[in-house]
Amino acid sequence: MVSYWLAKQEPRGPRGYNFEQLKKEGKTVWDGVHNNLALKHMRQMRPRDLVIFYHTGDERQAVGIMEVTSKPYPNPKEDNERFVVVDVKYKRSLKRPVTLDEMKGDGRFKDWELIRISRLSVMPVPKTVWDAILGISQT
Repeated sequence: MVSYWLAKQEPRGPRGYNFEQLKKEGKTVWDGVHNNLALKHMRQMRPRDLVIFYHTGDERQAVGIMEVTSKPYPNPKEDNERFVVVDVKYKRSLKRPVTLDEMKGDGRFKDWELIRISRLSVMPVPKTVWDAILGISQT
């Protein structure tokens, strides 16, 4: 069974990475997560799970979809095995980005972590929320 996730990334700056880069490269290692709850979520990811790529910073919007292609494994760049990564690949761009303001203004999102725990970098996406984001992106 496929699970749905959202993963945030700052699209600009020295440590930034954006969805267009993923689209060009085709795949990447999703790393740099250190928050305990976000790491707990990453440990639950499995191949074929789908992930909304969310730009943070000034943009604050869902921009595309990527697919998990590996089970979580220890980050080879870290000395501590509790820091895990997953491999992901580009799946598709959203027809149009869906902004955080749009989500905040829509009651379907009110109980979701993106609205309640805004600093969390990786979180599950309930299927109803996933479908709502995809629906909004089509308008």
